[in-house]
Amino acid sequence: MIKKILFLMMALVGLQTLSDKAFAGSDVYPGGKSYMYRLYLTDKNHTEYTIDHPEAFLSKKAIERRRKQQIAIDETDLPLPDTYLRQIAIMGGQVVGKSKWNNTVLIRVAERATAEHMTDLPFVSRVLKVWESPDTLLHNRRDNIQKTLGEKEHHVGSYYGAAELQITMLNGQALHGAGYKGKGMTIAVLDGGFTNVNRIPALAKIKVIGTRNFVATLSDDVYAEHDHGTRVLSCMGASEPEYIVGSAPEAAYWLIRAEDVYTETLAEEDYWAAAVEFADSVGADVVNSSLGYQDFDGNEGDHIYRELDGHTALISCTASMMADKGMVLCNSAGNDGMGTWKKINFPADADNILTVGAVNSMRKNAAFSSIGPSADGRVKPDVMSLGSPAAVISGRGAISFDMGTSFASPIMAGMVACLWQARPELTARQLIQLVRESSHQYDYPDNIFGYGIPDFEKAMKSDR
Repeated sequence: MIKKILFLMMALVGLQTLSDKAFAGSDVYPGGKSYMYRLYLTDKNHTEYTIDHPEAFLSKKAIERRRKQQIAIDETDLPLPDTYLRQIAIMGGQVVGKSKWNNTVLIRVAERATAEHMTDLPFVSRVLKVWESPDTLLHNRRDNIQKTLGEKEHHVGSYYGAAELQITMLNGQALHGAGYKGKGMTIAVLDGGFTNVNRIPALAKIKVIGTRNFVATLSDDVYAEHDHGTRVLSCMGASEPEYIVGSAPEAAYWLIRAEDVYTETLAEEDYWAAAVEFADSVGADVVNSSLGYQDFDGNEGDHIYRELDGHTALISCTASMMADKGMVLCNSAGNDGMGTWKKINFPADADNILTVGAVNSMRKNAAFSSIGPSADGRVKPDVMSLGSPAAVISGRGAISFDMGTSFASPIMAGMVACLWQARPELTARQLIQLVRESSHQYDYPDNIFGYGIPDFEKAMKSDR
């Protein structure tokens, strides 16, 4: 997904080639040839945990979020049985990921036969190959950072600076002006890396409360990987008045790496599911995912349109559960509008989320923004935000303007967090519906704009 976005940006604004700009060389893939398989488990019969003691596997904030929304803790919340994981390890499978909601385990093996024999275990119902190590690995380069924002980036008299239009298009300044800038809300950002977020002065005011890596193939240092997440985060968290101010500058952020920018495989759906479950466990209120999948390396496991129903792909099944765990997911619609696929990606097809498409400064749909509806006829995308282009801060620490639904989504996610701060009595489902109802074409949605561009002042003042 991130590679697609980079090529889109290069095509539209004439950037350097991917190999020149994003990567600084290649090498033989470390560790030799290996494979990853998804194991589907039959049950959780021997889990060491019980729903009567959720404090053993959920944070106080996660438990309180459920209590507040009257959401019951159920079997899907229970961690996988350690006894099952140990038996998998004894059989030769290195456990590199797991999903309690889907009851699946991601393993890495050196030989395919090792994984195929996992069906001999009585609690394994299915084995699916989801990843194969590439022959070479491209290296990401960490550019030198810009220590201060330049005079040309200074917008005198404009509080939001370069981000003025992306906030005012949503009437977000009304929420901010009323004191709702995301304080007390937690946003989890799922992405492919957050280059230099810990070093860039222009991002120093962002309240980052933790990081986590779920990609099994590379290092755990989210700050040393791709800067796509840096740009995404800046759309929400930046707080440099008259230069750039994001949509939720007072929120707290978890930075979670769930995308392998070097390959495109089904395993990324497993990473994503694990990342979402982690976000839930630490008490995230809103999740932004500027990620999506449809076709994979070697066309192995490619999704097809009839699967775009919110409940077929593992990643979409996971996303469709999030509102019922008390979280709001904002997910980019995808950038395939000018390609052969054209449709939204996975998990943008999920139920009870906000799938976000991109518009330009004239409030017209961006040509690249993926369209709906879902395969089962639901309105998609749900809402639209500025993404052609949007103001961001790059991994070098400079303000730039980037194209993509990847940036429309976090702008929306930040405003959703501010709205929830203003309307704390709402459940996740109610908040999602309120955002839809506040959109400019709610009464006549279509497959390009969905319900349209939300008005967050209208949502804040609604008597719903």
